[in-house]
Amino acid sequence: MNKQKTVKNSKLQTLFRLLLGVALTYAGISHILWNRSEFLAQVPNWLHIDADIVVVLSGIVEITLGLCLLLLAKRKPLIGLIVAMFFILIFPGNISQYLNEIDAFGLNSDRARLIRLVFQPVLVVWALWSTGAWSIYCKKRVGINKNK
Repeated sequence: MNKQKTVKNSKLQTLFRLLLGVALTYAGISHILWNRSEFLAQVPNWLHIDADIVVVLSGIVEITLGLCLLLLAKRKPLIGLIVAMFFILIFPGNISQYLNEIDAFGLNSDRARLIRLVFQPVLVVWALWSTGAWSIYCKKRVGINKNK
């Protein structure tokens, strides 16, 4: 049976992983309880699914991912990769908010909405770096290049 190697992260990476876990858990709970209308504004019109269902399900996913970041340290690279993919998957909602000039979360100008778009890739990198998923990818990439 193969044992999964654990990734050794710095204290700073661990702190940022835990902060991201808390933030995702909080955001997920807010999807369901007190910010539902704000999140409804981000569901793109072209997504032909009931917006309320999308908000509730994405909230549940965020809560789950947040708790995984907090509690499943042995699986952190895999969880980091999944969180990064989640941030990529929800990016169209942020783009839709910008293109359709939808005010939500205090983003009531094109400039504010555009700044938010710039920070979405930061979240992707944060998820990958803080969990060690980035370093695993880089090590595998270097290993692939050595074999050429």
